[in-house]
Order: sequence, then C-alpha cells, then structure tokens
Amino acid sequence: MSEKKSKTTGKSMKETKEYHTRYLRAINNPTRRKILRSLKGGCKTIMDLKTDTGLDPTILKWHLDILEHGSCVEKDIKNGDITYKLTQEGEVVNYLDH
Repeated sequence: MSEKKSKTTGKSMKETKEYHTRYLRAINNPTRRKILRSLKGGCKTIMDLKTDTGLDPTILKWHLDILEHGSCVEKDIKNGDITYKLTQEGEVVNYLDH
C-alpha cells in the first residue's frame, strides 16, 4: 500500500461520502478522463493540456477545477506558472476504459 494518505476519506462517514461524491463526479466524464490520461506523463500546463486534448482553455480550466475538487489533480504554482499533476486518486486513470 502506498505511503500517501488518501484525500477521499474524512473524519466522519458524511464527510467521506461527500469526498467520494466529488471524486466520482470528477472521474465519471470522458473529457475529464482524457485530461487524466494526458497527465499520466507528468506535470503539464494548461497549454500542454490544450494541445493534448484540443479543448478550449476556458473549458479545460472548468474541467480541471472539477478534477481538483475531486482530489484527482493538484495545481502547483511556481514563478507564476501553473502546472497540474495527478494525485494518488487520479492514478485511477490507469484502470479506466479508454
């Protein structure tokens, strides 16, 4: 088992259920699964993801917000540059149908 702590469990059953609802909403969309697959190669910027997915940056950002809220991706900001990477939960993409 991984050393990382899951971000989809809470202190109460109600909190855990809310995390799982957000997580399932995030991965239960073909466009968001496409984004997750793109991130399998490592950290990427919005423009990298735009190139990989063909999505408009505004739409892409909306999907990334849902993935971040669902604990599937993390946003990192360095020197004003924003990159996204898969979380432990986001690695579920390795087991999803293409």
